[in-house]
Amino acid sequence: MSAIHPVLNPARVRSDLSRLGRESEQYLSTVESFHDDEFDKPSHCEGWNRAMVIAHVAVAARRLTRLLDWAQTGEEQQLFESKDERTELLEQLAAKPREELKAESRAALEAFIADAEVLTGELKAEEVGIGPKRFPATSIPAVLIAEVVVHHADLDTQWEVEEADPDSLLNAVTAGVLNLSVKNSPGLTIVTDEGDEWVVGDGSLRVEGDREGILDWLSRGRTEGIYLPEGVDEAPELPAW
Repeated sequence: MSAIHPVLNPARVRSDLSRLGRESEQYLSTVESFHDDEFDKPSHCEGWNRAMVIAHVAVAARRLTRLLDWAQTGEEQQLFESKDERTELLEQLAAKPREELKAESRAALEAFIADAEVLTGELKAEEVGIGPKRFPATSIPAVLIAEVVVHHADLDTQWEVEEADPDSLLNAVTAGVLNLSVKNSPGLTIVTDEGDEWVVGDGSLRVEGDREGILDWLSRGRTEGIYLPEGVDEAPELPAW
């Protein structure tokens, strides 16, 4: 029988869910403002138009509820059966009439926020994961916050990532660092102007910047907002987000 673990800080979970609600409303306001032809415009995600980015966020919100089930039951679950299944789900949703895509975007995020209340109670799994990445079950909302913030910026509108809550930016950068830690990343010490620090691998190269600049580098490889040591002319190429 799996042990039952009480959540030590349910107030933090509720705070994260409240913040997810605020970030989601900003994101949905952008999505719902698009005219039909604007969904076909390119995004900052290479090879994806806006519709694919929006479909990705909605599908992620739906499938992250599997991690909520894992936390509650103790039975490990995968978000997708295969890469092909993931691709098929995204393409099917992205091809739907635009009003349906808008409606599903809102429904998926609102459903996750409601379902994630289970994280304030007793859990059978303290830790869950996506592939090789492992993190506390109570951090599942932060994973979706990162998705919403990064992909809101990917929609290439007047909204800037600086408009996100500082803690949401921290969630997004943390997600990016976790991604590096399970992939073939060069050794890095990442330091933000806000006082955050992460070490990846041997930590041999120090990279500095504010959270916005670091996130832009981690997520899309743009280096305008980072600072390298004297004598280092180029930032290393990073694994895909």
